[in-house]
Amino acid sequence: MLAIRLPKEIGERLEAPAQKTGRSKSYYVRQAILEHLDDLEDYYLALERLEQNLPGIPLDEVERRLGLQD
Repeated sequence: MLAIRLPKEIGERLEAPAQKTGRSKSYYVRQAILEHLDDLEDYYLALERLEQNLPGIPLDEVERRLGLQD
């Protein structure tokens, strides 16, 4: 459990989507944190690869590995 204080302006901004969707403000705070954590994890993984001087992976190879080629 984590409790945080948010400025009034942020609380007011959270109120609109909460009322429109019937979800809680906590739901939207949780979603925002999860999305930001995903971005942070990707950033630090990329930074780690750069620091290790690992070779890049060409786009066509990434597409092949992910099964995205036509």
